[in-house]
Amino acid sequence: MNQPHPPTDPLRPRPPSPLREVHDERFAVRGVRLLLKRDDLVHPELPGNKWRKLAPNLRAAVDAGRRTLVTFGGAYSNHLRATAAAGRLLGLETVGIVRGDELAGRPLNDSLARCAADGMRLRFVTRSDYRRKTEPEALARLLEEAGATDAYVIPEGGSNALALRGCAGLGRELRGAADVVAVACGTGGTLAGLAAGLGPGQRALGVPVLAGGFLAGEIRSLQHAAFGGPAGEWSLAEGHDHGGYARVPPELEAFAADFEGRHGVPVERIYVAKLLHALTSLTAAGAFRPGTTLAAVVTGRP
Repeated sequence: MNQPHPPTDPLRPRPPSPLREVHDERFAVRGVRLLLKRDDLVHPELPGNKWRKLAPNLRAAVDAGRRTLVTFGGAYSNHLRATAAAGRLLGLETVGIVRGDELAGRPLNDSLARCAADGMRLRFVTRSDYRRKTEPEALARLLEEAGATDAYVIPEGGSNALALRGCAGLGRELRGAADVVAVACGTGGTLAGLAAGLGPGQRALGVPVLAGGFLAGEIRSLQHAAFGGPAGEWSLAEGHDHGGYARVPPELEAFAADFEGRHGVPVERIYVAKLLHALTSLTAAGAFRPGTTLAAVVTGRP
């Protein structure tokens, strides 16, 4: 007799995700090999780091008997979209607490419309309340107002100790494959876990997509929570945010379209385009010595 599938079977991924070399003269002229880690193909609805960070949290929620997920994000959050999709796949209710009460009553953008279509209840809160979401009393009030006091809470961007352990698997898949493994950063959780999973002599490089220079402390704190202290070698390449989160100026749009045309790879604009543009600029500036093998993690799809 067939055994029933476990409740998290819809989260079953397709790892390891493909790793392919692309031949790009902008890298080759500097003696640098460019590999693309196509983590956008790891799961049909939870691509890349979203699957790696969410899957362990979702399993914990199911194991704890929780029927509602609550998480946080801005108006263009890929994390909100992924959580909404995961809730639909698992038959769980989802609540998204969205930064900016001025958005309430306005037409939903494509990202939030997709969340709503997947069944997520959206609650728009003031930016000051959103900033306080990690404070116990403020969080309790947000959950009460959302009617979700017994929910499993996933932090903004999905970055917590469970998520980092999931992202460490990405690093393990890349052991021995590249000298430098680069990834775009929002909350820093993917970079923190990736670095922990890489092998000796490898370095993780993060490209922040938000301005502010606050990530280094967050990454150290996340690694301490997940691994008890520093784990792996990592660094940040600041100054490649192109004006801030969700900003896609014409120069970046043109670069992304050109990369797609050259290599036949769909380029997500908010994270992946900034990563690839940064690596192209850094290579041109001589940031990587000749003979370096560079792997760029494609974390999402357009």
